[in-house]
Amino acid sequence: MSRLPTAVFDKVLAKLDRRTRGVVLTAGGMGALMAGGKATAIGLLTKGLRDIEAEWRAKHPDFQGGVRERWRHAIEFYEATHQDPTNRRLHLVGIPIIVGGTTGLLIWPRYTPPWFLSAGAFGFGWALNFVGHGLYEKNAPAFADDPLSFVAGPIWDLVHLKSVLKRGGDLMAAPAV
Repeated sequence: MSRLPTAVFDKVLAKLDRRTRGVVLTAGGMGALMAGGKATAIGLLTKGLRDIEAEWRAKHPDFQGGVRERWRHAIEFYEATHQDPTNRRLHLVGIPIIVGGTTGLLIWPRYTPPWFLSAGAFGFGWALNFVGHGLYEKNAPAFADDPLSFVAGPIWDLVHLKSVLKRGGDLMAAPAV
């Protein structure tokens, strides 16, 4: 009986295009992490990000670069999808909260007080980012089109925050990543 939900889930996933399947699996991985399923979360995230990356490469058939060139594409895409100042502010707050929450969800035993605190932080950070994209930027989160955004985002925002603090608050200036 335990295979029934998996079989239904597999049939639904098979009907989706690769990018959508990747986004669904990635979101499922985040949900699994919030539910305490660390191994399941990592598995779903890996499968989802692999699908999104395959779709990215299909959309960029001329891409022949190595890791540095791929990273440059990811940073440029991340910056291009984060132009609204309010969205940037929400990300500068939300992404560190997500990173901290993710760390806590992975290191603390599930359903303990620090784990619940981490789950709350994780959910709150994502809520800030979704509000930024939905109300201000009016686009999907970058990971939906480029899986490297899961890494590029926190690094870009960290460098951006450092740049903003150094320059006295020029939020729209692009950081040198």
